[in-house]
Amino acid sequence: MTKRCSWVTNDPLYIDYHDKEWGNPQYDSLKLFEKICLEGQQAGLSWITVLKKRDEYRRCFFNFEPQKIIQLTAADIESLLENEGLIRNRLKLNSIVKNAHAYLAMQSNNEDFSQFIWSFVNGKPIINHFNDISEVPVSTEISDRMSKALKKRGFSFVGTTICYAFMQSMGLVDDHFENCFKK
Repeated sequence: MTKRCSWVTNDPLYIDYHDKEWGNPQYDSLKLFEKICLEGQQAGLSWITVLKKRDEYRRCFFNFEPQKIIQLTAADIESLLENEGLIRNRLKLNSIVKNAHAYLAMQSNNEDFSQFIWSFVNGKPIINHFNDISEVPVSTEISDRMSKALKKRGFSFVGTTICYAFMQSMGLVDDHFENCFKK
């Protein structure tokens, strides 16, 4: 039997996510942008909730293309609030539009999103050696700095806990447990 991190349930979607995505270093700016937006949607919920809705988010938010997202109007957001395939929270949905504006502002200032994100870990993953979920922090000094820097650039729903979850999922930190086959 394959050993995985203990937080992985028996849900095939969750297993696939853990095995193929979570913790793999991601350097593509648009994929990083998508993930920071989706992590913000998770606030107060479990990741599996967002994961099950991810395809609908991709459909409704143009595969997270910022140039298209910023064209969404207040009426469009009102319509999206009726979509059961999304987390129907006005602030969370509006945050995706706000984050798209912030992302494009960074581009306008010749600031590459991937380089910006990876600068917090000096361009290479931090490898942790945890054996149990109780050892894993919910935030760190690095996620605190990332959160502040993202907020300063106009991003929302990017608190330190969200940033740490983002860092884990995008491979900036390797928090796979020591007995996990991914370690």
